[in-house]
Formats: sequence, structure tokens, C-alpha cells
Amino acid sequence: MERYLKLRAHGKINLGLDVTGRREDGYHLVRMVMQSVGLYDTVELKVKDEEGITLENSLPFLPADETNLAFRAAKILMDEFQVKEGLHIRIGKFIPVAGGMAGGSTDAAAVLYGVNRMFALGLSRKELMERGLRLGADVPYCIMRGTALAEGIGEILTELPPMPGCRILIAKPAFSVSTKEIYTKLDRLMPPPEDHSEEAEAFRAMGPDTEGLLSALSAGDLGELVRCMGNTLECVTAPMHPEIPAIEEAMVSLGAARAMMSGSGPTVFGIFDDEDRAQAALRALRARAEEFQVRQVYLTEPYQPGSRRKG
Repeated sequence: MERYLKLRAHGKINLGLDVTGRREDGYHLVRMVMQSVGLYDTVELKVKDEEGITLENSLPFLPADETNLAFRAAKILMDEFQVKEGLHIRIGKFIPVAGGMAGGSTDAAAVLYGVNRMFALGLSRKELMERGLRLGADVPYCIMRGTALAEGIGEILTELPPMPGCRILIAKPAFSVSTKEIYTKLDRLMPPPEDHSEEAEAFRAMGPDTEGLLSALSAGDLGELVRCMGNTLECVTAPMHPEIPAIEEAMVSLGAARAMMSGSGPTVFGIFDDEDRAQAALRALRARAEEFQVRQVYLTEPYQPGSRRKG
């Protein structure tokens, strides 16, 4: 049995996010193209002599009890398999909190993977993903990682060809948004499927060209991929927070091929096909952080499991 593990929990961006409907239980149906990025949290797991789970976080304002997804992930497996040893979890946070990059979900996914390995529970990746779904719709994807099409409520996953190489500039404003609030407001704006009015078609046009994204990934065509990106939720979040379109415009003016919000926001990412322009944009955006109310700015790249950044 391994008594200590240190893992990398990678964040994600949405190259495409389309909301296609809502189930009777209130969950929204989505069609998303997900991409892991090189930006990651660190998750350390250590067996301890005392029974029970303890958790510490590099950000003291985050919960360290059973309301934390990482804590719940460990408890799910340790209860199911009646693990008697204790476990201490330490999370080093780098992924923006409540920023649309699945920071909490990816930490939970890393804990599921780590507990399974540490205590030799013998669960397959599919079995871990099934348990992860009990924690949240993004957790199964965060176990899979890489490039994937997510459907249903996000739990139906299809692996896709990797995103072409590029640099990704990430900026998290100094505020957070409520995913629940964004979806509630979307419900009031989203036209029914039978509505083919000009206004309804204009609303749908704000989403991604998902089929185009899939074709671009198959062809390894970054330019076409960028053209097909879109996020339906941005039509709700951006009017509430004009800083989001302002950051996008700034990224494009600094050389990004396209800039867009990830998830329900408010994190914005820009795609660069040139290293020098990306580095210059990083410096410029950090210098103008106060102007755009930006708290965190990072430069990263697409991440694929098995790459040199394996974690």
C-alpha cells in the first residue's frame, strides 16, 4: 500500500458549450466540447494512523469538511470499501475558484483516483467515473481528462482527437458567479425548440458550432476550431458583468485568434497560435489587471493525459 501520493488535478476550458434543454428533474441537457489545460491544483494524499479524513487547503476560505467535494470523494470510496486507515488531504489551489474551470470537480477526481490507487481498491476508470457522477456532472470528465464531447447532463463522454497545439491565456476577474443563477436566468431567455422566430434563431447562433468543432479536431485545424467555438451561457453572464467582454476584446487586440468565457464564467480564455504574442499578451494583461478587475492571469496550453505534464 502506498502511504503518500502527490497528484496534479488539471483544470478545463469549454471550447463549446451548448444548452439543449432541461430534464424534468431540473438538470440541464448540454452538448460540450471539453479540453483539459496545463494549469493544475496539487492534491497530496497521506495515510495517517488515526481513523477518519482530514483536509487542509492553501486557500483558508474554502471548506475543509464534508461540504468540500474532495473530502466527499474520499469518504465515498473509504466508506464503500470500509477502509480503516485514516487519510489526510492537502490541496494546493492554483485553478481559479468558482471560475468555470472545474477546480472543485478536478480536485475530487484526483482524490478518487488517488484513494483507489493508494488502497489498491481495484476500480476501473469507468467505475471511478460512475462514483464521480454522484459528486457532480463534471467529475467523470475530470477523471477522463483530455479532449472530450460531453452530452446528457455532462456525464455521457466521448473521447476526441487532441486539440491542436497552441497557447491559452486565462484571466479570472476579481468576482465569481453563481452557476445556479446563470442557468435560472438562461431558462427565462432560452426559446422552446418549436420557436423558429428571428429572435430565437439569433439566440441559438450565440452557441457553438459543435459539429464544426468535431470536424476541426479531427482535421487538427486550429483556425477552424477557433471559428466554431461558442458558449450559450455567455449570453447570460456577459451582460451581468461587462468586464467579461472587455477582457475578451483586450485579448483579441493583443493577438488572440479568439477569446471566450469558460463554463458559466467568469474566467475568460484566449487562444494564441504564436508564443511571442501570447507572452506579450500575458504581460500586458497583468499590467492592466486593475483596469479589467482581473485577479489571476496565467499562460498555459492544452493538456492530454500521457503528455510530458503527466499528473
